[in-house]
Amino acid sequence: MAAPLLSDELWSVIAPLLPAHRPRPRGGRPPVPDRACLTGILFVLKTGIPWEYLPQKMGCSSGMTRWRRLRDWHQAGVWDGLQATLLARLQAADCLDWDRAVMNASIVRAKGGGSIAEEATGPNPTDRARPGTKRHVLTDARGIPLAQVLTPANQNGITVFEQLLDAVPPVRGRVGKPRRRPDKLHADKAYDFPPPRARRALRARHIHARIARRGVDSSARLGRHRWVVESTFAHLNRLRRLSTRYERRKDLHDAVFTLGGCLLVCNHLLRLCQGF
Repeated sequence: MAAPLLSDELWSVIAPLLPAHRPRPRGGRPPVPDRACLTGILFVLKTGIPWEYLPQKMGCSSGMTRWRRLRDWHQAGVWDGLQATLLARLQAADCLDWDRAVMNASIVRAKGGGSIAEEATGPNPTDRARPGTKRHVLTDARGIPLAQVLTPANQNGITVFEQLLDAVPPVRGRVGKPRRRPDKLHADKAYDFPPPRARRALRARHIHARIARRGVDSSARLGRHRWVVESTFAHLNRLRRLSTRYERRKDLHDAVFTLGGCLLVCNHLLRLCQGF
């Protein structure tokens, strides 16, 4: 029997984060149940089909309803709250490795949008200037996503280095102050630019820099610790809706991207902690 798209355990975590429906004093049809809508959103995320092609027999209503619900939940901060909640559960089980973090970026083609910087699309320098989006991800030593940022494909990662560091939510779950900073950060030579902007930012946050130096460090062993973030990108691209960017709007692509990261955190939670 196939595994359900939305398990009872995951739904029990998401349900308290969803905003209440607005009252309808004039009546009308009742809103589609949130669980049915979320099931449809996950189906689109994993299969990559257009919103309007979701089979009606799934009982997930129309594609526009799911699209609006995804937009509204993203604006309400549901996905960010879900990521923080799942990370807190990993932290409570001592399954987050803060000894080192890894940062990297990956470019995907943006079929739905042109070169509009406001929507995080731009000419891809590695794909004959076709529209693309660059995804910047920060993970812990096990490859668990901690934060993510979207930029146009032609924007250098150093420009959002500090933004990505500060995007890590305060992770609770243990006695004491919530954790936000790793002990060390590994990054490749793309972040080694004069002046040493990245190293200064890490020093200000009391993080030890492990950034490969141009013309000094050999490329032979640079992936010794950084392979986990490449594995994270590979797992994200297994979600068909994320292998190529189809959403024109940045907020919607950010929503599915963050939700995809939450699914990876959920998988780590099930693997390392044997459940929620």
